Amino acid sequence: ALCKHRDGLPWKGGLYMRLKNVLITVQDTKRAKTFYKDLFGLDVILDGDANVMLTEGLVLQDRKVWEDSLGEKAASYSNASELYFEETDLEGFAGKLQAYEEVIRYTDRLRELPGGQKMLRFYDPDGNLIEVRTPAGISAEKET
Repeated sequence: ALCKHRDGLPWKGGLYMRLKNVLITVQDTKRAKTFYKDLFGLDVILDGDANVMLTEGLVLQDRKVWEDSLGEKAASYSNASELYFEETDLEGFAGKLQAYEEVIRYTDRLRELPGGQKMLRFYDPDGNLIEVRTPAGISAEKET
């Protein structure tokens, strides 16, 4: 039977496909688990050593496993994608980054965008790009 997809177009089947997780490759899953727990509060849901599922749908996969399955090398610092987080206390988060035990490589230090939204961008220890912004609608004027 045909049913309508969310955009109103006919679609075969009865279930909607959903994005469940985002997978990134890492050199050391233990190090990556610590990074994402310490800075973002993400907890481990499932730990299969080479594959680790965290809360919020983030999956860490051992880079060698990924490369072996593809037959190609994974590229760090490719800037082809980013993980996007929102944080209401971006100054506090920036301080947390500054105090982190590993050196953080930034692409954009904390700054205010036109319209008042704040953002920063940096890499995790494995070269995966991360952006953190204040939620849309929260500006410097609203915080004071």
